[in-house]
Amino acid sequence: MKIKIRLKEILEERGMSQRKLARQMGLRPSTINHLCSDSVDRVYIRTLENICDALGITVDELLVSVEEDEVGRK
Repeated sequence: MKIKIRLKEILEERGMSQRKLARQMGLRPSTINHLCSDSVDRVYIRTLENICDALGITVDELLVSVEEDEVGRK
């Protein structure tokens, strides 16, 4: 089992760009871009909390568990 960050899907659902979220949070756009990729191997919990606060969501909405063979296909 792997943990996936659903940030890219959530931003698409809301019609929000990665750049807009980065500006809102005071982060570099490349940081948000990395978190939207499937290659994230570590992230600060505080960053996840800040993303949840900025988007008005819970961590349960942001993170999901997936089977390892599904990670590259989603």
